[in-house]
Amino acid sequence: AAREIAGLIEALGASGCRFERNGRWYEAGRARAHLQRKYDWARKRGLTGDAEAFIDKAASRSSLSGRAYRVACPGQAEADAGDWFRMRLAALRASPAPR
Repeated sequence: AAREIAGLIEALGASGCRFERNGRWYEAGRARAHLQRKYDWARKRGLTGDAEAFIDKAASRSSLSGRAYRVACPGQAEADAGDWFRMRLAALRASPAPR
């Protein structure tokens, strides 16, 4: 699970997409850092789970406001962050494992 979650966070950071959080847009690197902090916070408190739980509990919406996160990538329609991460997770799982 930790490897998949790290892969999702890294995928956002390398995506070139913008990430909306509480009405403000952030570049991918700042969004990656924000989600890493949320994940680190959850791990310290024993709130870990699988990649789906990370998407549902941390990467889809603000824990403060409850507002859904959004992702806007060049040449693609804006999407809910939860949907974006679920697509990335499916792609990660479909790719061959590193050796």
